Amino acid sequence: MQNLRCWAEIDLAALERNLNKIRSALPEGIQYISVVKADAYGHGIHPTAARLMQTGVDLFAVANVKEAIDIREMGTGWPILILGPLLKEEDEAIIEYDLIPSLSNEEELTRFSKLAHAEGRSIEVHLKIDTGMGRMGCWWEHAPKLIDKVLSSKDIDLQGVLTHFPIPQDSEFTDQQRENFLSVIKPALIQNPDLLVHADNSSSLQTMHRNSPFNGIRVGLLQFGIAPPRDSALADIHVEPVLSFHSRLALVKDLPKGASISYGCEKILERDSRIGVIAAGYGDAIPLHCGGKAMALINQKSYPIVGRVTMDQTLIDLTDSENEPQAGEMVTFIGKQNNAHIGLSELAKHGNTIEWELLCSITKRVPRVYLTKRE
Repeated sequence: MQNLRCWAEIDLAALERNLNKIRSALPEGIQYISVVKADAYGHGIHPTAARLMQTGVDLFAVANVKEAIDIREMGTGWPILILGPLLKEEDEAIIEYDLIPSLSNEEELTRFSKLAHAEGRSIEVHLKIDTGMGRMGCWWEHAPKLIDKVLSSKDIDLQGVLTHFPIPQDSEFTDQQRENFLSVIKPALIQNPDLLVHADNSSSLQTMHRNSPFNGIRVGLLQFGIAPPRDSALADIHVEPVLSFHSRLALVKDLPKGASISYGCEKILERDSRIGVIAAGYGDAIPLHCGGKAMALINQKSYPIVGRVTMDQTLIDLTDSENEPQAGEMVTFIGKQNNAHIGLSELAKHGNTIEWELLCSITKRVPRVYLTKRE
């Protein structure tokens, strides 16, 4: 990586190992719905989806038509579910790219039915039921009427039903959501016992009963190495981080006691100091306000980030270094240097954000370097 100032390494072998571990933990008959929205959470959709295809997912789920087309252009063997609502002008893509929309209301049902009729074919859909997220889906108390219309439509092929849990750590609220969801989808299950019924991700999955109608799980962050809560049924799976984030030390300088550091002069040096300038900032992915809290690794040793992170550079205090790091050396913000390690969750916490937002904030100017070797 000698010619790179800043880069993210994506370990596709780790992604494959994670998927296999998750697969092994799921009961037979549970479909693996791989959620790869937002450019596969910043990991890069094409290389990651290609490895997931090789490893064996049942269905891909994305946020919008553009993301769905990106995957479909890679191959035709996998169903692709669009989790977000479609704009009217995007409807034709359902036919052209063989996509599965999520259906929330009668207006969408009418649109999709007309399109299917005009094309002389049926359109597969998943019906979204709103049980408490307040976002997409038909409100559960209003759902029976819509379900009847979907089931009676000759142009619509209902392949799945889903809901979304906004606060899975609240078991009482989530259990009530689950109960409401199951109560309204009974007619659909009677007509088609093979419906794909999915609500859980790794955070909300508490049990996996053999007689449960739930037969799919949406797996997003877990496959990329973000561990679920301790009370998740998948908490014992030891997934590996797939992404690490690195930069290089671009400049080292000495500053006197009393000198100010970065924008806002928020940091005043309390001693004569050696300061390193790292060739990455918030324009790459480093959280703006992690100075004074987060650390970075150089030669397996942790050094504190100081001052406000700027768009293109981040400052680090090297004063206590014993081996005096030099310009050009690798700096790790997320990942390992031999036995030293900084986790994604650690940097996210110090940046006052969450892991998935931090992953999605890695900008396009950061090259992704893919490690493809299988062990």
